[in-house]
Amino acid sequence: MTKQRMTEASNVKSIMIDEMSSIDILSLMNEEDHQALHAVKKALPIIAQAVDSIVERWKKGGRCFVVGAGTSGRLGVVDAVELIPTYSIEEDQWIGIIAGGMEAMWTPLEENEDDIQEIIKILDNYSISSLDTVIGVTASGSTPFVLSAIEHAKKIDALTISISCNENADATEKSDFGIELPTGAEVIRGSTRLKAGTAQKMVLNMLSTATMIRLGKVYQNEMVDMKLINKKLVQRAVKSLMNITGISENEAKIVLQSSNYHLKSAIFMVLTGGTSEVASHSLQKTRGHLKKAIQHYIQTNH
Repeated sequence: MTKQRMTEASNVKSIMIDEMSSIDILSLMNEEDHQALHAVKKALPIIAQAVDSIVERWKKGGRCFVVGAGTSGRLGVVDAVELIPTYSIEEDQWIGIIAGGMEAMWTPLEENEDDIQEIIKILDNYSISSLDTVIGVTASGSTPFVLSAIEHAKKIDALTISISCNENADATEKSDFGIELPTGAEVIRGSTRLKAGTAQKMVLNMLSTATMIRLGKVYQNEMVDMKLINKKLVQRAVKSLMNITGISENEAKIVLQSSNYHLKSAIFMVLTGGTSEVASHSLQKTRGHLKKAIQHYIQTNH
């Protein structure tokens, strides 16, 4: 018996949407989007458990693979790519995989969502291991490409997480952590790039951001592990250094330069009075966790 999928159901509130004014269309869409917020809020406990498990494996050298097709795959790739400059992770640490390959980011290749062998080949090419995590993103909860990735990962004891927008989804049954976001019927039937996609994006943001915070790549609420690859990011680093330490803009520029534009080291130097070498050594001992490095140094030297 085929499971009922609310993501494919008809929304009674939007039956006459093709006769509505622009403001009424937008008001209805805005009202429906609130369901994404509520669905994510209800899922917070299991999202938190998933974050804890990702962090545990990451610290042992694990990687994270985000797998999806269509909109779900594109959302996963966008989130993964932006982590590289924002948190200075390597390209092969948090990897977005979309059915149909990177061409599917800008070309509709949704037929590839049924290719259950291709994702196995891709994961095997990455030499996926038990330390790794696979996050399967599928609005329906039944996309073959995604289910195949989860099943393959389970066979080697990798951590499996799914993000779906239906209750009792197939993906949930196959995952260690099944994050379900029942956002209900879309205003345009089956168009899950709308509130289902919004809910999925919110959870992807949470999983990656909370993981990076737990790994010490944020100090207070500042991004302190950025790759300073352009003028905007350098200026942001200067502002972060000013916000955290209270020094002037000119002083921040001087310290940042003396730290060889390594923001964590610059913050450490100002807050502890240590040298660039001491900062580097302290950060190595805490695996890059700035707050722990500062606390340990102060406790040891005072």
